[in-house]
Amino acid sequence: MVESKSEFRVVGLLSGTSVDGIDVAVAAFRAADDELTLTPLGYRELRYPEQLRRDILAALPPADCSAEQLTKLDTRIGQAFADAAATAVDEIAGGHADLVASLGQTVFHWVEEGSAKGTLQLGQPAWIAERTGLPVVADLRVRDVAAGGHGAPLASTLDALWLRTDAEREGKPVAALNIGGIANITVVRPDGSVLAYDTGPGNALLDIAAAEVTGGAQHSDVDGALASRGTVREDLLSRLLSDPYYALVPPKSTGKEYFHAAYLRQATEGLPEIDGPDLLATLTELTAATVAAECERHGVSTVVASGGGLRNPALVNALRARVTVVPSDDNGLPSDGKEAYLTALLGWLTWNGLPANVPSATGAAGPRPLGAITPGSGPLPLPTPHPQPVTRLRVTPPDTP
Repeated sequence: MVESKSEFRVVGLLSGTSVDGIDVAVAAFRAADDELTLTPLGYRELRYPEQLRRDILAALPPADCSAEQLTKLDTRIGQAFADAAATAVDEIAGGHADLVASLGQTVFHWVEEGSAKGTLQLGQPAWIAERTGLPVVADLRVRDVAAGGHGAPLASTLDALWLRTDAEREGKPVAALNIGGIANITVVRPDGSVLAYDTGPGNALLDIAAAEVTGGAQHSDVDGALASRGTVREDLLSRLLSDPYYALVPPKSTGKEYFHAAYLRQATEGLPEIDGPDLLATLTELTAATVAAECERHGVSTVVASGGGLRNPALVNALRARVTVVPSDDNGLPSDGKEAYLTALLGWLTWNGLPANVPSATGAAGPRPLGAITPGSGPLPLPTPHPQPVTRLRVTPPDTP
């Protein structure tokens, strides 16, 4: 048996398409042959400085954005990520970590005619390396795009390894669902084959509508309170469901450069007036209906769910009317922190010379190591590559052998 001599600690960082803040987690990894063990050591969600959050949102499509804005945001986001990483090392890792992995802040995902042409994540990793002294793996999506993939959903990497044993044991497909600004699903079959893609908007349109309905007082439909007071408008729902994205064959990806405020305004044009709660109820139904349709397509009746959408009872109830929803917490990974632990996993794989994408999920031409490495304060002693691919992931609580 080839087993790692000691645990290797990775700090995972990202900010999702909802731009709520920076998710940071620390994971301890230990490898034995083709199995990797992940021990979650802790998770935090750190708010962006309010002005930085506003500036990020102001730069997102369809708004115009200059090179000056992008340069300043790349630096300011990098500095915010650096502070988050330092906080994680001190407060979660007890002062010891080996590597930082950052998915950054996506500001544009370039898709034309169903093909990803490029993707841009901001948050300059040099600031993280300078602040922590640790090497940083960043820019994790673009290699997959260069290989013909969508660079998303990278959640498929964790899900494929984590759920494989469950699929074999149950003898039927199992699925993971993440509801961030965009919702994505990973389907793992008993034979180990994997399919993953973005199903459509998760919280993206809901957040836009909540801000408009409340005059900017809320960034989201807190506790689903607005949607719970409304009634689904079937005329608007029918129009939204006719969007050609839902008919595209996976692999496919999307983002807030597609599902944005102008998109929502156009969808409601010419319809009788829609009040705020009805609008939120309809958008909640849209997310639930599009997710459930993809589950049904693949014969999936239960999803292991994560992401900010689970904090919205109206959305969770709409989903549970169609499928069984099991929070990823029940399987050992905090639902709010799962993507940060995913980022840590991607960093570990790259650091150990292993592919970190799932070609059947992203559409890439083949397995690829992902990201670029920024050295820390000292020499960069890369380890000998792990001698075989990792095919399974086991999640264990701290102090579990």
